[in-house]
Amino acid sequence: MKLLITGASGLLGSKLAKTALAEGIEVYAGYNRSPIQWGTPVLFDVSNKSQIEKAFDSVKPTIVVHAASLTDVDKCELNRELTWKINVDGTTNVAHFAAKTNCFLIYISTDYVFNGKKYCYKEIDQTGPINYYGLTKLKAEEASLKLAPNCCIARTSVIYGATPATGKINFALWLLNKLKNGEKLQIVTDQYNSPTLNTNLADMILDIIKQRLYGVFHLSGASRISRYNFALALAETFNLDANLIEPVLTSNFNWPAQRPKDSSLDVSKAQQLLHAKPMELTSALTTLKKELAVV
Repeated sequence: MKLLITGASGLLGSKLAKTALAEGIEVYAGYNRSPIQWGTPVLFDVSNKSQIEKAFDSVKPTIVVHAASLTDVDKCELNRELTWKINVDGTTNVAHFAAKTNCFLIYISTDYVFNGKKYCYKEIDQTGPINYYGLTKLKAEEASLKLAPNCCIARTSVIYGATPATGKINFALWLLNKLKNGEKLQIVTDQYNSPTLNTNLADMILDIIKQRLYGVFHLSGASRISRYNFALALAETFNLDANLIEPVLTSNFNWPAQRPKDSSLDVSKAQQLLHAKPMELTSALTTLKKELAVV
């Protein structure tokens, strides 16, 4: 088994590489700028078709997890040309060569393909993104399924973990740092999603790989929760002052990109078919606390 991970310096990619290596899998860590911690480094830009072809020729992977993406929602809204180039053209390139080489493709997508007007979305529910990031991720899903029909689309939500990745700090670490410094912060009460611990997500993806499951899967945490209540749960788990967290509405912020009100995911399909189950928030935060203790 040869596993090629795109975006291997990211929050998911780095954890997946580390986890796969620990299980004896041969890991090739694709990256563009940020340094690689785990696996054999492979330098390429996903939007450059010739570089992707060269990477596939060199590595000859049997599985590719395509996690590379531009995920800054507001940046995506403001820089649409770059976003399309990375998220859609990049995915099209990876899917093309995965299909050409009969390589099993897992594409990492997002809950933002939904408009947020209902909740606990199932895999079969109608999509309808309300921002440009979500639109490009949906178009990339469609390209993956068209070019590599036996691929897996893995939608996830608000990934967090114990270590910063690609120079970015995830929501959980950002919030914990603020609270430890005694800083007040405003968190929205009217956005709901399914926060996902990167360790849990990596385990679920490896399970998908081992079982060669294809089609669309919702791989997120098992708890639907508001951003505000997620923040309170973090404060409680780490014994920090929750009074520093002020509840506010989304309308208080003037973000370039709209956010879905409720993009929480139904993970019953994953719970039924996977050995590595989606984690409830309490268990996930307990795991995060243990991981941070050894970082």
